Amino acid sequence: MSTYKTIYLKRGKEESLKRFHPWIFSGAIQRMDEGITEGEVVRVLTSKNEFIAVGHYQIGSITIRVLSFRDIHIDEQFWLSRLQAALNMRLSIGIAGSPENNTYRLVHGEGDNLPGLVIDCYEKTAVVQAHSVGMHLCRADVCTALQQVMKGYIENIYYKSETTLPFKADLGQQNEFLFGGSEERLAVENGLKFYIDWVKGQKTGFFVDQRENRKLLEQYAKDRSVLNMFCYTGGFSVYAMRGGARLVHSVDSSEKAIELTNKNIELNFPSDSRHTAYCDDAFKYLDEHNAQYDLIVLDPPAFAKHRSALRNALKGYIRLNVKGLERIKPGGILFTFSCSQVVTKENFRNAVFTAAAQTGRKVRILHQLHQPADHPINIYHPEGEYLKGLVLYVE
Repeated sequence: MSTYKTIYLKRGKEESLKRFHPWIFSGAIQRMDEGITEGEVVRVLTSKNEFIAVGHYQIGSITIRVLSFRDIHIDEQFWLSRLQAALNMRLSIGIAGSPENNTYRLVHGEGDNLPGLVIDCYEKTAVVQAHSVGMHLCRADVCTALQQVMKGYIENIYYKSETTLPFKADLGQQNEFLFGGSEERLAVENGLKFYIDWVKGQKTGFFVDQRENRKLLEQYAKDRSVLNMFCYTGGFSVYAMRGGARLVHSVDSSEKAIELTNKNIELNFPSDSRHTAYCDDAFKYLDEHNAQYDLIVLDPPAFAKHRSALRNALKGYIRLNVKGLERIKPGGILFTFSCSQVVTKENFRNAVFTAAAQTGRKVRILHQLHQPADHPINIYHPEGEYLKGLVLYVE
């Protein structure tokens, strides 16, 4: 039995934990031991003083992120076993250990029973990101275990959590190498090369979660004119080029994103005149380019980070998809996505349905897309299904 401080639940509030849901909300807590600090590991007892979970305590709506439903100590063996299980799964499905693809997610938070922790691998570098104070405080333990589990796979561990932790926690966190220190920034995804900016780039430096959807787009790109909106690093554009697109235009409001896209195109297709990148606002660009493209990708940043923003987010998705559907050529294909966790599959599909109805065009769903297998969804935590996408045929 562990010797951690204790938090006690209100009567009946253990029901979701009996179903192995890994979050405990502030409203479920009856009382707690004195002196518990943010990020500390705590034991959780029911109103009948029965053990139910061990987890990280944090100030906020999600007060405890469950690390185990067994009464264990969170020690070196815990980190080793969880990270080994994560690697084993990715090796068993062929995502890790392939020279054709050295870019993958090793740990996906709740999906790998490590809530608040994300680890992405790019060639020989693992980028670690904490989304909870508890995981931030455990970063040295994670780094030590990661070196053992990933020996032979990685040589560098970069910690990148400056912008992912609660600002009120005032942790003074900084991005830095915890192990090694490489300037090599090239990674391979499905045989294509990409520059990864894990220092200044968004998330861990690359959107690993669109790998399979980029591959699908490649199959549809031949002889098409392709528009990649919100292109960021140009992932969809690079795949479209390999798929034989007639022309590819990449658009983003960030100059840095355009610069990175151009670098990635040049890396894979030197001096290829089919590609042009534009730094522009998405809505403005779509307004100015009607019926020019027969394949459009709409992959915007999250419109809603919190449930309070859901209504405005859905309006944003409707407006954006109306623009895309209005502007695409007859017989065109539209790839459209939402990466907002609070937007459900039903929410997103209804938003796209509404957009289609407003344009009056005939629209058919060809594919329903989601996150890849290295971003697994814990069956007890449906909130982990954050990436939604539709591929539409537009007459």
